[in-house]
Amino acid sequence: MSTTPETTPERGPSPYSAMPAVGPYETRIGSALITLVEPHEGHEHAYNRWYEDDHFYSGAMAMPWMFAGRRWVATRDLQALRAPDDSLIARPLSAGKYLATYWITAGRYEDHLRWTVATNQRLLPDGRIYLERSHVYTSFQTYVGPVYRDAVGPRDVHALDHPYAGLVLEVVDGAEGVTRDRLWTWLRDERIPAVLGGSQVAMCLAFAPMPLPEDKMSYVEDVPGLERRLTLLWLTEVDPREVWADRFASGGATVAGAGLGRVELAAPFIPTVPGTDRYVDELR
Repeated sequence: MSTTPETTPERGPSPYSAMPAVGPYETRIGSALITLVEPHEGHEHAYNRWYEDDHFYSGAMAMPWMFAGRRWVATRDLQALRAPDDSLIARPLSAGKYLATYWITAGRYEDHLRWTVATNQRLLPDGRIYLERSHVYTSFQTYVGPVYRDAVGPRDVHALDHPYAGLVLEVVDGAEGVTRDRLWTWLRDERIPAVLGGSQVAMCLAFAPMPLPEDKMSYVEDVPGLERRLTLLWLTEVDPREVWADRFASGGATVAGAGLGRVELAAPFIPTVPGTDRYVDELR
């Protein structure tokens, strides 16, 4: 009797054969991991190498149902563009030099979460978690939806693989008494199209942060106000410095003027160059 790696007389079918045979598997974003991190001073190079050489893969991309990922960096001059000065997210405003964004297949968040929590519980005692860093804004987030500048072109599933030149992270909180749904309706129908129209900003993807799981790692903390918060990821075809003044600098005033909320963080980033320490010496 022949056997294969998937089936043995003693063990029966491998769960690796059984699990993919059921459940959703469309090429569709259902949720994301969005993580803004500050390496501790003096640890920038070591942190970057650990994240790129190990954690980007072992702590994210190697896991089931996570199908795209990309890292972004904010150099000194990009940090200088951030707003508002009294951000509830980044304290000080320059905190969070690196941003990582990952897409998770729709309908597979819980499956992915169980795997990622178990993996990180193994990585920590194995000495494969770099602790000289602080999480500024890290959470799993439910996908709310996209707004595109163009009817054709890259879609949301391509956003982390298409060679976009930059990303603007914007965290918007609904005002007291304003629901997240109401805030999203205004953003989707009015503000976002106004920013995208005639610009070199290709799309805006919206996410709603979820509370971290109870068995999360102790070094990651929730931030307050999740129930009224939206995270916007704007993908730019040019360096975000080129479109900042015209498209993003007045975003906080626009949101406040509508009486629906407040921009708690607007921060531009450029992509890292994997396998290199490019930009590490430009962080401080």
